[in-house]
Amino acid sequence: MKKSILMIAFAFLAAGAFAQGSVITNYFDKYADNDNFTKISVSSKMFSMFTEMEPGSEAQKEFMEAVSKLKGLKIVMVDSIPNARELYKKAAADVGKAGYDELMTVNDPDQSMLFSIKEKDGIINELIMVVGGKENFVLLSLYGEIDLKNISKIAQDMKVEGLQNLGRMHHE
Repeated sequence: MKKSILMIAFAFLAAGAFAQGSVITNYFDKYADNDNFTKISVSSKMFSMFTEMEPGSEAQKEFMEAVSKLKGLKIVMVDSIPNARELYKKAAADVGKAGYDELMTVNDPDQSMLFSIKEKDGIINELIMVVGGKENFVLLSLYGEIDLKNISKIAQDMKVEGLQNLGRMHHE
């Protein structure tokens, strides 16, 4: 009896560990062969290459500091899909089910946005952004050790629309 309870508890822990980061992975896998979707993956090696460069200005130095603790960036997006709103609602629900904490939502007639995080011991490990418009959809995952104050710097330099607004928020 104790073994079966222990095994059940272990299964739930394993499922929780698997769920972390799996939202973006599930969408990557689901739309891997769909040419309408753009899939972008930036590895930790790419971020480490930024930190090896010699900063020329204070802005470049701030950018390098901001990316130094990042492990990766994944984006799944599509510009013209008729069911973008439904896709947004499903992705937002998937993010909620996976245990992310909501930071901010924006809902207007043209576009909706959701920003959520995974946090452990006061450190943000992953930031998820979901965007859905009339025909566009974006699911973005930024992971590593994340400082929200630096996200807008990263977004501006890497041209990631939507994330620059997070620079105005302060996580306590």
